[in-house]
Amino acid sequence: MNERTPFLQSGHAPTLFAAFLYFAFSCAIWVLNGAMAPFIREAYQLSASQQGLMLSIPIIAGAVMRFPLGVLAQYIGRKNATLVEMGLVGVAMLFGLFFVHNFDDLLAMGVLLGIAGASFGVALSLGAGSFPPQHKGLAMGLVGAGNVGTAVSVLVAPPLAQWLGWQAVYGVAACAILVPAAVMVLLAREPDDVAAHASLREHVACLFERDGWVFSLIYCITFGGFIGLTSFLPSYYFEQFGVSKVQAGQLTMLAAFMGATLRVVGGWISDRWGGLNTLTLVLAVVAGSLVLIGLSGGSLVATTLLLMLCFAALGAGNGALFQLVPLRWPATTAVAGSMIGEIGALGGGLVPGSMGLCREYLGSYAGGFFLLAGLAVVVLVVMRIMQIRWTRTWAEKGGRARSPAHAAPVRASSAKAAGRAGAKRAAP
Repeated sequence: MNERTPFLQSGHAPTLFAAFLYFAFSCAIWVLNGAMAPFIREAYQLSASQQGLMLSIPIIAGAVMRFPLGVLAQYIGRKNATLVEMGLVGVAMLFGLFFVHNFDDLLAMGVLLGIAGASFGVALSLGAGSFPPQHKGLAMGLVGAGNVGTAVSVLVAPPLAQWLGWQAVYGVAACAILVPAAVMVLLAREPDDVAAHASLREHVACLFERDGWVFSLIYCITFGGFIGLTSFLPSYYFEQFGVSKVQAGQLTMLAAFMGATLRVVGGWISDRWGGLNTLTLVLAVVAGSLVLIGLSGGSLVATTLLLMLCFAALGAGNGALFQLVPLRWPATTAVAGSMIGEIGALGGGLVPGSMGLCREYLGSYAGGFFLLAGLAVVVLVVMRIMQIRWTRTWAEKGGRARSPAHAAPVRASSAKAAGRAGAKRAAP
């Protein structure tokens, strides 16, 4: 029997597929303004800082909206919550098609794009909800690979914008969202792992602990860097190297695809090598590659190769971090992961804005890359300091899961520490 068969038979594979498709389409729409940024900037003659603000708002709005969507899912079910969200996304796309006429309208459109970015927590919980604990990690990794939607967006949106006009792409997106909605209605079912409702206090409980903040800072670099740079790169390629708007999207796709696909690989490696070991390598590679990207602004080939390396590390880092979350918060994994994901996405919203400010006031985007590299180094140092205690309490050396002989007391300790978060409760 194929080794993948037990995994697929252990849960509801159609729901897993529906959740992946929903998350992929949501990610594609979330970064739509970034994919079309060269067209939009030309249409409204935006400054570098205005463009950075335009690109930051959808990311920040998506992070903020995750919590309300999670609460809604607790009351109407995860499947129904995805359908409500996709309906709102469709309405938002129609707003973009008919009512965006100036820069202020564009900022409002950015907030509406954030609706699509709110999908992360519900998508992962829906896709993994019908799978047993030993397979939830893989299920969450497969749904999380829906990040590949960002690569599809930067590849497909620029040619459509050139052919139909950039605002018409919103109309195409409004039609496209019907595909995952139909799949969700026909194939998905509400998982049976219904948990008690988690309160606001329980959602933010991990942020009352130092570990929660360290995990959030790491995710600000890995996922925040991924989504922030994906939105920014079409503009960077177009302005820095003078490539066409369509080519800028194609080059961005190479990097974004690497980041999306390496997420699953990062989780797989972390299970065997340890999440802390993996993140140490990831953060070092991210910092080094970002410095080199800042220095290689004159070479299109070098920049593209370095960005692919950087995104591969970012994607692997996303998978590695979520290998560690259930080890640290075994009783409240979903709640802790949801809040860490939200803070990480907020960090991504700062990337395009800081890049735009560096370009406008320093005359170059290089300073933005150096700043992000410096933050990666700081986070790496903090993590290495904290891991001394982590490997004495809830993880084996390197960040691997503890053996069964040592797991029980650690889990009990972690559950006690997470008691403030509502032991054995999980958020959708």
